[in-house]
Amino acid sequence: MKTHKAIGWIAGLGLALGLAGAAQAIEVGGLKFDDTVKVAGKELKVNGAGVRVRIVVKVYSMVLYLPEKKDTTAGVLDTQGPRRFALGMLREVTGDELGQAFMAGITANTDKAERSKFVNQLAQFGEAFVNIPQGKKGDIITVDWIPDTGTVMALNGKPIGEPMKDINFYNALLKIWLGDKPVDSSLKPQLLGKG
Repeated sequence: MKTHKAIGWIAGLGLALGLAGAAQAIEVGGLKFDDTVKVAGKELKVNGAGVRVRIVVKVYSMVLYLPEKKDTTAGVLDTQGPRRFALGMLREVTGDELGQAFMAGITANTDKAERSKFVNQLAQFGEAFVNIPQGKKGDIITVDWIPDTGTVMALNGKPIGEPMKDINFYNALLKIWLGDKPVDSSLKPQLLGKG
């Protein structure tokens, strides 16, 4: 009898430990995202998440992952080490539409002198979106900052384009949502963990 109880207890403990090690998911706009991710061998946690709404249409879910919580734009932009933001499409959108929206957000939140420093990356970024003919509902785009590699993009886990080396370019991307003129003023505090 004692042996059966011990075996049952050990099996239960193994199951509990196995589940504890599995990544948990958060739901944002009906899409599931991991609550932790590994980028360049470092574990990142959700800093904040929300849904981008344009007029009344839900466009995408967004999750910002950082090594540690930051509740200011400056804190996020000054973060050392790897970072990630993930966009989950909530409607169909062409790569061209997405690329144009990103460019408009970068232009609104950076000045010409700043943009001139990463003009090559802007062109490369635009080309990457040409490779996404149609984003479908549920598609996930990840954009990682990997030190010594650069900005790395993927669609549903498949790389898009080449790494873009300048950290200032990655920060310009983040300013689309976290800058002085964010594309969605209700999303900014959510990504900073205040919403």
